[in-house]
Amino acid sequence: MSSSIVISADSHVVEPANAFVDYVGRAWRDRAPHMVEDEEGARYLLEGLAPVRIDVAASAGIAPDKRGEKRPYSEVHRGAWDPVARLEQQALDGISAEVIYPTIGMFLYAHPDVDLKAACFAGYNRWISEFCAVAPDRYFGCGPIALKSPKDGIAELHAARSLGLRSVMLPNTPGTEDYDSPIYDPFWETAVALGMPLAFHTLAAGGLEKKVRGSNLNKIYTTIQAVQELLGIFVLTGIFERHPDLRIVCVEGDAGWLPHYAQRMDRFYREHKYFNSTGALKEDPSHYIFENIYMTFQDDVIAFQYIDSMNPKRLMWANDFPHPDASWPNSKPLLEAQTKWVTPEQRQAIVCDNAAALYGIDLARLVS
Repeated sequence: MSSSIVISADSHVVEPANAFVDYVGRAWRDRAPHMVEDEEGARYLLEGLAPVRIDVAASAGIAPDKRGEKRPYSEVHRGAWDPVARLEQQALDGISAEVIYPTIGMFLYAHPDVDLKAACFAGYNRWISEFCAVAPDRYFGCGPIALKSPKDGIAELHAARSLGLRSVMLPNTPGTEDYDSPIYDPFWETAVALGMPLAFHTLAAGGLEKKVRGSNLNKIYTTIQAVQELLGIFVLTGIFERHPDLRIVCVEGDAGWLPHYAQRMDRFYREHKYFNSTGALKEDPSHYIFENIYMTFQDDVIAFQYIDSMNPKRLMWANDFPHPDASWPNSKPLLEAQTKWVTPEQRQAIVCDNAAALYGIDLARLVS
């Protein structure tokens, strides 16, 4: 029934001008991210942070050597913020449903004021819930949260769930202690009880704050390092040991590197655990990597080629629309070329069934 259904497990909106200022509490309105359009183009201004060019953020399908050219807001992909226009644009790429992440909301993670972030994220979550309500069988929002403390995080989980969001995105570092602290056990328990996968996006999880050495490309393609460190925290400090049903999603970090990462962690745990502070695990670290962690990717042929070295039930394909790294509008030929390395059953799992099961997407409602 679902053989023709493709789910993008990582897509984005580029928030419209009112997504924050009209949805945050009144006390935060003057400090909320807002959009301007002038001779410099359409940009989002974030207090204390570099402006974000909207024409670049929503440049899917633009030739790489043309993405830096300025385009007026009227020429930017309307589906980046318009849920009705988006339906047609995603249909062009063969996408039946998608899990949607923010853009400006990710940049906001770099802001030092956790209270401002919490207010802005709450406002965005209200906005994206309205966006998803336009096509509730096709749009599934992931809401950013600030996680100032375990208590605050639990409240944010409940708020996101009450809005119909299917997941939440976490910061690189929580506001109180670190993720390996046992004070976060109630937060993990709540996430499991609510059926809320927890996402670390490579940019929001510290990739944007990475110091650059040499070429600026070092900042772009090495963003996965921030997520690799976080995954190690969850595995090696026994978080998954204590919460076996907890599900973490590594978003836009690719997956081809995962077999070596798992093998290396197993070896170092085996050889060095006796004189380094770490959790006492019943299984090898790779067990938790391949059971509790989902990976999303859009153009990673290595992940398909080494599928037998991973758990295909924990891999989820995505088109990353409308970002410059997106496979849109060429996802169909890309998938046709890259999935030749896997069985039909594995392809079905990666492009559809895994995301459907994780986020509770009713495939029957997607069949036309």
